[in-house]
Amino acid sequence: MAGEKNDNWSSQEYQHSAAFVPKLATKVVQWLDVGPDDVILDIGCGDGLLDVEFGHVLAQGKGFLHGIDASPAMIEAATEAVAAAGVQSNCTFHGTFLDANSLAGAPSLPRDGFTKAFSNAALHWILRPETAAAASSFFAAVRDRLVQGGTLVFEMGGLGNVAEMRTALLMASARRVGMARAVAADPWFFPDEAWVRRQLEGRGWEVEKVEREWRPTKAGEGGVEGWVRLMGKEFLRAVEEEAGKEAVEEVVREAAEALRVVCDDGDGGEMISYVRLRCLARKL
Repeated sequence: MAGEKNDNWSSQEYQHSAAFVPKLATKVVQWLDVGPDDVILDIGCGDGLLDVEFGHVLAQGKGFLHGIDASPAMIEAATEAVAAAGVQSNCTFHGTFLDANSLAGAPSLPRDGFTKAFSNAALHWILRPETAAAASSFFAAVRDRLVQGGTLVFEMGGLGNVAEMRTALLMASARRVGMARAVAADPWFFPDEAWVRRQLEGRGWEVEKVEREWRPTKAGEGGVEGWVRLMGKEFLRAVEEEAGKEAVEEVVREAAEALRVVCDDGDGGEMISYVRLRCLARKL
């Protein structure tokens, strides 16, 4: 998750407005194919919902999972989740700042020996626009922690992801702070399949599968406004810094009003245009 100085995440807010994220990870979890003796690195583990699922499989053998996330709130939620599920002896979680440059020096993690590395809905925060050029070193750090033949499986936002949400936040924020400042606050990096291949192929990886899928997704309980408040916090922080708290509520209201029209699913709910980019690569 994003942010070293500011924890943008609350497990309660996440469940209210983005609980669908781990629930829609069926395909990428199938690609991961967790075995009872796997040693897994979960990059951007979030609230641990998927790790509970993995933990039950690992408990059948000698497997173990190390989850890392930049959000203390999410680390706490994940730790509580595996304890409640009775798989805490097979899972541990580490809080560490995550960006494209930091994984190689991440504390409290084994330096190698992982059979699988996994990430769901996190890399588009970690590989932020200003650090995307350093992605090759990030993937190299993941590679170096894997055993020979180990796999990397990830799903992230792909090119075109949440375009309507991003546009509404950019336009509403730009009215208060200018377009340049709004663009600078945009925290997301949504690449395509060709970008993935450029980062991995010829650099110690064999890309076995990579695909991009448009996956229209029903908004969570908080609707589009809840999504804007949770996912758009970098925009809202920029607005507050330059235009004050009242302007933040104006941005939320303006963006949400437009999005309720654009995202109307015709059945009393709201649909968000998610585009998912997923990859399965093997260490050579």
